[in-house]
Amino acid sequence: MRIRVRRTGGFAGIERSAEVDTSGRADAGEWHTLAVAVLADGSDDGRAVPDGFSYEITVDDRTVRCHDPRLTDAQRTLIKKLLKEGA
Repeated sequence: MRIRVRRTGGFAGIERSAEVDTSGRADAGEWHTLAVAVLADGSDDGRAVPDGFSYEITVDDRTVRCHDPRLTDAQRTLIKKLLKEGA
């Protein structure tokens, strides 16, 4: 499974992205569980707040779009884990 997070927006407008291929990883089950939860949560219907971050989370061929501050727990955890920073 390939999981990609793309973050845009924010005060400085700096884009960040990261990707992980879970094949053969010891923690693949943890990634899979998070990815399934994120896909189940789906995209939010709102727009980002001024200077807030917007995210695209792609799991294989499915993409979910979400925005701060309306991230679900699963989205926030996956973003933090993949970007290795607070979300």
